Amino acid sequence: MGSRFNNFLFRTANTLLKPLYKVYEKWLWQQIKNGPVPEHIAIIPDGNRRWATVLGIEPWKGHYYGYNKVKDVLNWCWELGVKIVTIYALSTENLRNRDKKELEELFKIFERGFKEIAESSHIHEKKVRVKVIGRKNMLPESIIDLVRRVEKETENYDSHYLNIALGYGGRAEITDAVKMLVEDALNGKIKLEEINENLISKYLYTRDLPKPDPDLIIRTSGEERLSGFLLWQSAYSELYFCDVYWPGFRKIDFWRAIRSFQKRERRFGK
Repeated sequence: MGSRFNNFLFRTANTLLKPLYKVYEKWLWQQIKNGPVPEHIAIIPDGNRRWATVLGIEPWKGHYYGYNKVKDVLNWCWELGVKIVTIYALSTENLRNRDKKELEELFKIFERGFKEIAESSHIHEKKVRVKVIGRKNMLPESIIDLVRRVEKETENYDSHYLNIALGYGGRAEITDAVKMLVEDALNGKIKLEEINENLISKYLYTRDLPKPDPDLIIRTSGEERLSGFLLWQSAYSELYFCDVYWPGFRKIDFWRAIRSFQKRERRFGK
């Protein structure tokens, strides 16, 4: 009864408020349409399980709704002219600590997602280069095979970039970068005096991007932390925290984030 009632309330509220959203959406668009657009947006799509709990459904089912929301938001980004999008899909900590049933469902979603990407005319029409960043060896072999396929089929695209942080951890990324850098130093490929911030960036997972550092990082669900996401790259990123759970993230929420970004004066330490 509780689950059905919550779903009824959710659907009723959406139906009643939809006309107001449309009016507000148009008003927001007038505010942002002529402003600067972030070249690189990174997203922490948090709150799938809590959203499902509110609706009275099993928590892991929230990830399915969250996956569909990712597709919506990617389209919003591309419509706005955003070139690079990085999505925090699954952390190294998630892989170690999440319930086995939940991980199984997440892996099903990732398999479905990479198959859809490989077969998507939209991805190929927009020439989106897709890359997974993180410790791929922590993932099931079936997903690794799909990742290889998608990365291979999109490797020559450069109109848009989609990075999926999977098996990702900010400290793990920096650790892996240090290992590669030290190995090159021991092999005589680099000298100690050559090591600087620019060189270190070339050893990070994001090294192949035209702009590795995000202009804007959006996190949903009301949590105000990065949770290890892009620790090096986020040094001068603008941060936007939104109270909405990820499956409930709307275009007006996205445009509010863009409006907030446009109002900020970026100093880069000056």
